[in-house]
Amino acid sequence: MGDSAPTSRISVHQALGAGLVADVLLWRKWCGGVVILASATAFWCLFELATYSIVSFVANVLLLLVVILFFWAKSASLLNRPLPPLPNLEISERNAGKIAKELQVWVNYALSIAHDITLGQDLKLFLKVTVGLWFVSYIGSFFNFLTFIYIGIVLSLSVPMLYDKYQHHVDEKLSVTHKIMQAQYRKIDETVLRKLPLPANRVKKMQ
Repeated sequence: MGDSAPTSRISVHQALGAGLVADVLLWRKWCGGVVILASATAFWCLFELATYSIVSFVANVLLLLVVILFFWAKSASLLNRPLPPLPNLEISERNAGKIAKELQVWVNYALSIAHDITLGQDLKLFLKVTVGLWFVSYIGSFFNFLTFIYIGIVLSLSVPMLYDKYQHHVDEKLSVTHKIMQAQYRKIDETVLRKLPLPANRVKKMQ
């Protein structure tokens, strides 16, 4: 009775939204995963290995689509057949408002980070951003943008599934790694970072 209740752990499926996207990323709807992976592989081979131009591909697809729909509509009027079943091609005001609101949240979040870094108020955040940007720049030097996107799709279809399968073991390793990184950061903070004159401290002294 003295034992404390175990902490509830959120499943990967719940963390991903517990919807269609989570089912596809965890291969519970394997048809969707296969279609996405096969399509991404085909596009990557087409544009990267066959050196086909993206602009030419998009133009040719749109040209073929316009020609097919035009002759379909003409033949339907001549043969008294129904017109092509096209949906209403417009964005509703409600959906546009949702998109704008979501973009506003992310833009304001990015601007707040830039504001804190510029004023030197959060050195830890500055180090995270600089290390993250350096890592992206380093990885991007080995691949072009299309290959980078393809690797991201492959990882998004493999990492969540593997983490869901071995979540307990991965969490243990990550917990140990996080403790080691925290200990190293404390050492750097005590020996180096706290001795640096920050702009925020100068402003406080001037006030």
